[in-house]
Formats: sequence, C-alpha cells, structure tokens
Amino acid sequence: MRVITYGTFDLFHQGHRRLLERARELGDYLVVGVTTQNYDEARGKLNVRQGLMERIANVQESGLADEVIIEEYEGQKITDIQRYGIDLFVIGSDWRGQFDYLNDYCRVVYLDRTKDVSSTQLREVEGGVVRVGIVGAGRIRAVSSPRPAT
Repeated sequence: MRVITYGTFDLFHQGHRRLLERARELGDYLVVGVTTQNYDEARGKLNVRQGLMERIANVQESGLADEVIIEEYEGQKITDIQRYGIDLFVIGSDWRGQFDYLNDYCRVVYLDRTKDVSSTQLREVEGGVVRVGIVGAGRIRAVSSPRPAT
C-alpha cells in the first residue's frame, strides 16, 4: 500500500517523527510532501523558521520517507495522489474533515497528534512568533504609485 502525507515540517520534532512513523506503519511505501515557503505564506504560515532544503533534509534524515516531494500549490494533492498511485492519505487530526474530499481518490486517515509538542510551541519558547492583525473602521484601498513620465 502506498501512503502519502504532507507538512511544513519546520523545526522537525518528535510529533513530526511520530506522524511519519505511524504513516509508514500503514503501508509499504511512504511519500512525504514538504511545503514551499511561498505556499506556506499563501496559507498564512508566517512563522516558518527553516528553509525548504533544510526541512526536506530533516525529513530525509529521519529515514522514514521513501520519497520526498515538494508541495507548491493548492490542489496539488489530487495530482500527487494520481501521479504516485497513492492508496492512503494520512494527516494529523488537527486537520480533521479538511481533506475528506480526497476520499474520491484514495482512503483518508486522520492520525491523533502527539500531545504537548508542536512547531508553534517551539517557536513561542524561542520568543519569535509573529502575530499580525489589521484593525480599522474604514475601507481598505490600494494606492498605486504615479507612473513615470514618458
């Protein structure tokens, strides 16, 4: 059985390892998708500390992935499931229900998270989590710069 999972895998920790171990136990070939910085930013993940290549290396060094791929855009999961002949999509339980639509392409399993460990927690310990908000009563308006004279 071919299994796929995805993640940012920032600050690779025991929770990531446990997810990959449990995903690996469910099949005989594990494909792991690691998200790009651009894709993370588009999804609102502004606090990623490690670069893509470092995060890929961490997943590879775990020895649990048979193949590591890069996730670059929304909708790629369906293409990857078809391209790699995936039977089972596995993701953490914090995403429960978000990927049910993939049941049309393969079986979807949500695995319980490892308690008391997350990349967000690790970033908070380091004191560097960025939280952004916009407050205002007016309309948001785009302002363009003047065109250069021709």
